[in-house]
Amino acid sequence: MAKLRHIALSVADTKKARKFFEEAFDFKMVGEVGERVCYMSDGTMNVALINRGGKPLGWEKEELFFGVDHFGMWVDDINEARRKVEAAGGTYVMGNASDDANIFYEIKYRDTLGNLFDLTANGWVGAVKDVVPAADGTTQATEAAKEAAE
Repeated sequence: MAKLRHIALSVADTKKARKFFEEAFDFKMVGEVGERVCYMSDGTMNVALINRGGKPLGWEKEELFFGVDHFGMWVDDINEARRKVEAAGGTYVMGNASDDANIFYEIKYRDTLGNLFDLTANGWVGAVKDVVPAADGTTQATEAAKEAAE
């Protein structure tokens, strides 16, 4: 079963967006790539704040775009997930899988409406695949995810 564990936002200013996520939601920064990409986490989800100058991957319009860039699904079996996505009409964009659980990868697809998304069986930093239900019906991230967010 696929788990939604990653959302990427196209932002004009990663530092400003990071500060907002820290102050408004108590997210922690769990990684960054230069000044253009900042990864935030609540202990369960990974949120990438990406500044591509308002031109997300595949954006062909002249006006700039800021908002949801893509989402990511953490799957059990990458080959089966790819088969199901393609059978449902998804279109491969780019990326390759790795058999090494220590190597990060994303395989990008577009759904039948043109939305960009990632598939991976290795997950994202600061995200946790499985959430354990609490006795009162709420959910809590596993201990490993809580530690990763701290």
